[in-house]
Amino acid sequence: MQVTKQSATARSVLLASLALAGFAANSLLCRAALRGPAIDAWSFTAVRLGSGALVLGGIARLRRPTPVSERQGSWISAAALVAYASAFSFAYLRLSTGVGALALFSSVQATMIGWSIRCGKRPSALEWCGLALALAGLGYLTLPGASAPDVRGLALMAVSGAAWGVYSLRGRSSRMPLLATAGNFARGVPLVLPLALLVWGAFQVSPRGLALACASGALASGLGYSLWYAALPRMSATRAALVQLVVPVLAALAGVVLLGEVVSPRLAISGALILGGIGLALATPRR
Repeated sequence: MQVTKQSATARSVLLASLALAGFAANSLLCRAALRGPAIDAWSFTAVRLGSGALVLGGIARLRRPTPVSERQGSWISAAALVAYASAFSFAYLRLSTGVGALALFSSVQATMIGWSIRCGKRPSALEWCGLALALAGLGYLTLPGASAPDVRGLALMAVSGAAWGVYSLRGRSSRMPLLATAGNFARGVPLVLPLALLVWGAFQVSPRGLALACASGALASGLGYSLWYAALPRMSATRAALVQLVVPVLAALAGVVLLGEVVSPRLAISGALILGGIGLALATPRR
């Protein structure tokens, strides 16, 4: 029994690690596409969800022939997914990467931990200390870009983080994460297309932007979210919120390697604080 439990825990850790890597890649792909600009924000969001729906729908149909939208997922989760993806794209048109990451993950923490407390599952003292240490590291990392943030951009990123928190909380009860994610993406496409048509004259799509949006939807979003759904049932809402704080560090390191950004002592220190805070919180025995 102990071996089985350890195997399940190891599997959950592996799935969560792969999902977090996908989240970081998503951030990197979005920045690369929108800073050009190689594609406009609405088109990026629509292509991201559409490509994710196609890939996940194909995989799901191989496992279950019944259309996924009729079996799994929900319109509420799909709406949360669309709200997250849309607000995320538009926020990064107004905010620097550091300020955006701080606003996004602060909102995620507030949503998931707030819901956990509301349900009576209060974080332990070590979890509170770990959260404080991780947030201090994230704040230290993003401080240079936070001197004069755009108010609308901050509001959009706060909405994006809250929507992602809702999506993650709803995903914790999913028994078939791949089919649930495929169903949510399939429902999300008809929700986002009418919004994209409202800005028809402002479309700007290049081959490079289209490729980045497809990679974001099919790989980083679709498969990444499926892995995240599979890992969520073995994590409390507090811990699920905490481990996501590693994403800005992963994204920053990817930017150093792939975009030629300079490694700074500040990045190393903030990364150590974030990872240390996560480790401290996760060291608390499950109750």
